[in-house]
Amino acid sequence: MKKIIVLVLFFGIFSCQNKVEKPDEKKCSPGKEKKLEMYQMSEMAALMEQMYLDNQRVKKNIIKGVSIGKFPEHYLKIYSAKFTDETDNDLFFKEQAKEYIKAQQLLYSDPINAKKHFNAGVDACLKCHENKCGGPIPRIKKLYIK
Repeated sequence: MKKIIVLVLFFGIFSCQNKVEKPDEKKCSPGKEKKLEMYQMSEMAALMEQMYLDNQRVKKNIIKGVSIGKFPEHYLKIYSAKFTDETDNDLFFKEQAKEYIKAQQLLYSDPINAKKHFNAGVDACLKCHENKCGGPIPRIKKLYIK
């Protein structure tokens, strides 16, 4: 009986030894780690994101019939903000930017026709994004005041 217990202990001890695994080629090895990079928005992307948020607020205020405040001067950065891809800052973009700013300035200076001017601003966004970066189109369309 003692021999069986000794054998069980013997095999138990050796079976619990740390096993050294060979590195799996599919797993990351220390020399081949990918460097993670945090996405950094361009100035133009950040400005457009801010304009979208501003327009959500303005839309709610127009629907409620309350004041929308003053024209946001930071919108004028649309003419100078750096793009993710500078080739997108072409004549077409510049024309659409002027249309957008014009609609926004009318919105703030003519509150009686706020809905019309607001939707004209949304139209300018869509027209540009249909020819440039189409990703935010569904999101932009949600801004329309019906």
